[in-house]
Amino acid sequence: MKTTILIIDDDTSLRRVLEYNLQEAGYAVATAASGEEGLERFDEVNPALVITDMKMPGMDGMQVLKAVKERSPDTLVMVITAFGTVDIAVEAMKAGAYDYITKPFNRDELRLTVAKALRLSGLEDENKRLKSELADRVDFGAMVGSSAAMEKVFQIVRKVADSEASVLITGESGTGKELVARSIHTHSGRKNGPFVAINCAAIPRDLLESELFGHVKGAFTGAIRDKTGKFALAEGGTIFLDEVGELPLELQPKLLRALQERTIEAVGGTKEQKLDVRVVAATNLDIEKAISDGTFREDLYYRLAVIPIHLPPLRQRRNDIPLLLRHFCGKYGAENVRIDQPALERLTAYGWPGNVRELENLVERLLIMRNGDTISDGDLPDKIRNGTAAGLNAGQTGVINLPDEGYSLEQLEREVVVQALERNGWNQTAAARFLRIPRHTLIYRMEKYQIVAPEKE
Repeated sequence: MKTTILIIDDDTSLRRVLEYNLQEAGYAVATAASGEEGLERFDEVNPALVITDMKMPGMDGMQVLKAVKERSPDTLVMVITAFGTVDIAVEAMKAGAYDYITKPFNRDELRLTVAKALRLSGLEDENKRLKSELADRVDFGAMVGSSAAMEKVFQIVRKVADSEASVLITGESGTGKELVARSIHTHSGRKNGPFVAINCAAIPRDLLESELFGHVKGAFTGAIRDKTGKFALAEGGTIFLDEVGELPLELQPKLLRALQERTIEAVGGTKEQKLDVRVVAATNLDIEKAISDGTFREDLYYRLAVIPIHLPPLRQRRNDIPLLLRHFCGKYGAENVRIDQPALERLTAYGWPGNVRELENLVERLLIMRNGDTISDGDLPDKIRNGTAAGLNAGQTGVINLPDEGYSLEQLEREVVVQALERNGWNQTAAARFLRIPRHTLIYRMEKYQIVAPEKE
């Protein structure tokens, strides 16, 4: 599509010369014999460049320039002046003109000046486009993935990062929930404030209230001085409540009040403290089941999950595994280490019950133990080479060969269900028959462990 140039000049012969030369140079040209007509034509053809004479009866070139810039600030305007009136051209450039040409001018000078102007305009448009894309883009740092499931997560983070809404991140252990929380904080208006993380499952129940909200001296035995809680430490920033599903039931009303009223009260204190904190929480539990079991308050759930984000397990985004392998090799200073094709196929086929955390730990171990710059199939642990996710190994003693370091019974049961479903094409009836259990029992296990067929994810 040709670039359109609008010529406005009351001199018929000059207008025709300009039109001919610019058409010969490959441009589409519209013309007008006055400033008033020129603005009408401008609205019709939407030109990339306007060339206007400065001296015309009625609306002169300066008035045309100002009117064009009011309509379209980004449209280029060049002015034509007579020899010896450069001061008028300078005035026009101060008002927004890109350049000027003086009469008389030759054909090459005209074409060169026009081409230069349009080239600059194209560069400016490209620069604006790139800046716009950069503004919309979020650098997810250690969050790596190009799968549809992860792109969905990235899209949500982009949209919610700069809001004040509470976020609840769900997903299995090791999927990277804290990375998502940190990314939300880093790209929010609170990025210059603190990011304070607390694992609600790692602190004894009788100390958790004090850790969250602080205490005053003498509040309980051993409280020999005032203590500032995590909420107060996160003032002006973000608090990340990891494993919030493990929060004791008796503490949940106090957290709910903090979210609703934006105030906290230290243990043993009588004075309320105003809060300016964004709350991001995470859990690997089935919160909806916890609500039905009476171990988690429904009203607290809805306060936390204004924006829900679910992180898929690694086995449901296997095409991200090569990217993650390369990322972790780079993280541990081994960018040049190569993983051969058989090893890559084994790693991609493995079930990864420990998710991304398990993958990172394996990469670190492989890099330490490697003999050269290539990791091959023989370097992998037996459970991966034998295609046995989570230690399932039919070729060993019995059906299950548990790893020496032990293994979670719930994870083991979950992996068995997933493998049975995968082996039977996610046909629930066939998978239940394979496991020798009723179909309704299989469905209960799928709901319990939040197992969803990949195509339904």
